Order: sequence, then C-alpha cells, then structure tokens
Amino acid sequence: MSARESIIPVFVPHLGCPNDCVFCNQRRISGSRQPATALDVKEAIEKAAALLPKGAKRQLAFYGGSFTAIPVAEQLSLLTAAKEEMDRGGIDSLRLSTRPDAIDGAVLKRLRDFGVETIELGAQSMDEEVLLLSGRGHTAKDVEQASRLIKDWGFRLILQMMTGLPGDTPEKSVETARRIAALEPDGVRIYPTVIVRDTALYDLWQAGRYKEHTVEDAVETCAGLLPIFEEAGIPVIRLGLNPTEELSGGAAAGGAYHPALGELVKSRLMYNGARELLRNIVPGSRLVLQVGRGKTSQMVGQHRQNIERLCREFGLREIKIKESDTNTQEIKIFSVEKPEDM
Repeated sequence: MSARESIIPVFVPHLGCPNDCVFCNQRRISGSRQPATALDVKEAIEKAAALLPKGAKRQLAFYGGSFTAIPVAEQLSLLTAAKEEMDRGGIDSLRLSTRPDAIDGAVLKRLRDFGVETIELGAQSMDEEVLLLSGRGHTAKDVEQASRLIKDWGFRLILQMMTGLPGDTPEKSVETARRIAALEPDGVRIYPTVIVRDTALYDLWQAGRYKEHTVEDAVETCAGLLPIFEEAGIPVIRLGLNPTEELSGGAAAGGAYHPALGELVKSRLMYNGARELLRNIVPGSRLVLQVGRGKTSQMVGQHRQNIERLCREFGLREIKIKESDTNTQEIKIFSVEKPEDM
C-alpha cells in the first residue's frame, strides 16, 4: 500500500448475492461474520486515520458481497455514512465490488452521486459452461455490457477472474483473460479457486466430482495469463486470495491457497524466460544470469527451485545471478564458462 493510495476495507459478506456460487463462503473468505453497518463505516475510517501515512489518498472499499444488489435502503445507509466522512475529509473516494447483472444506469447514477470512483465486477469466467457449473447466475454478455456501461459513466473498472472453476481448463482461462483484456479495464484481480469449507464446491470435491485446482496448477495457468494483461497494459493488482487467519487456520481445505501465490507465479515466469535462453548452452557450463534490480529471489525461486531445475534440465554445473542497475523484466546471459574453458 503506497502513501498515495490507501484502501480502507469494509466487508459486507454475502449481502446482495442472489446466487450461492459453488466456491463461495464470503464469511470465511473475508473473515467477517456480520454485514457492515453505517457505524462500521465510521469506525473503520476513524481507525484508519491513525494508521495511514500522512498525505495518503484514502479510499473506502465495500468488499465481500454484491453491493448494488442489496436493498436500496441499505445501500443508501452505507453510502450516506461514507459520503458524510468524505465531506469531512476523512476519505477521498469510494470503491465497491458487485455483480455484472446488478448494474444499470440508475445504479450508476446513485453511485456517482455518492462519490464512488471505482467499481469491481466479479466476472470470474467468460465461458458459459463454467459460469453455469459454478452457479454464477449471469452470462459473459452481462459482463461485457456492465463493463462498457461502467466505463461510459466514467468510473474506474476492475475485473475479477478465477481459474480452476468447475468445467474450467487452462485454455478456457486464457480465453477468459483475452476477453477481459479486450474490455480494457483499469486493473484485474486473478483468484485461482480455493476449496473453502461449508461450500457446495467442498461437497463436490469430497464426493470426487470436482478435481482440485492445486497451487501448482494455478501457478502454471497464471503464468500464461499475466503476459496477456501485461501486453495489453492492464495491471494485475492481486493474484490469489488475501491470506486470513481463518483461511490459513483450516477454512481453506484445498485448492490454490498460498500466502505468496503471486510471487510463485512471477518466479515461474522467470524460470520460463531463463529456460528459453538456455536451450543452446553447452552442458557442463557455468553461467551468470542477469536480472532486474530486486528480481534475484524470483529468479532463484522458492528453496532455489528454479536454479536447481535449470541445472538438472540443461546439465549445468552452476548458475549464479547478477542484478542490473535497472528495474527491468528482461533476463540476460551475463557470462558463460564452457567446460573446455575450465
């Protein structure tokens, strides 16, 4: 979280959700048991005031439910409390998450009037079979229409997608990423599927009717997705569920739950890039790879996994890492010592 943009989260678990998606138990995912109230809004802002950096842009975020699908009176209660704090200077703007089929002109006018700046849509997939099997209750067309409408009204748009849902494949995830990128959002969140207790997905998994999307599955799949968004100039602002005590304490029964999933994916991308460079290296060589500033740990991998895999695959004696002076994403061969030179 930078000094220029700080988010104050307020969780509204399951509020407004007309469907029980097979993967979802927002109370466990968010760690919040009770829906937020106007008082919670004020208390969250007051608490953050003592913690956030001076001069930070403070944005209140309603997360966890489908905000625009809850009864209008409840929306107005929360929005009014937030707007009062905004008028006092306690926050600068609002953001919220909602469903694609809970967006229209009247909704967007209300949100604009109360100072909402950013809307996050849970697209999850752009494949109709995956959406149906996951119990989403909306279509890919709903995602496209809502996204365009949000952008036409001048809001910042964040789209969320998932990998490893029932019926999903790596190829379908790639197509989802491409269709999401075509909508030109201001950012994307990628949430590989986690099997959370007390969900329909957990029951399907226990019955052998759902194949677990493991951490390794997620890393491999997401390593193919990040370049799609990078080439389109769309930042991936989150990869993997935010760790909570409840998830880490056993609520995450299986699937792609890892506290550093994003780093694992970036490390896999570094491995893939190095692998391409080393195809013509003479076995038995020692070499030095040059990476961008601060990228050594990603290149080395967890427990030196990348280095050891590359050495085994290409029969190399040693790989050392040297950082450049710039924050580049490029990997280069800095030097090679062949067997005959040793």
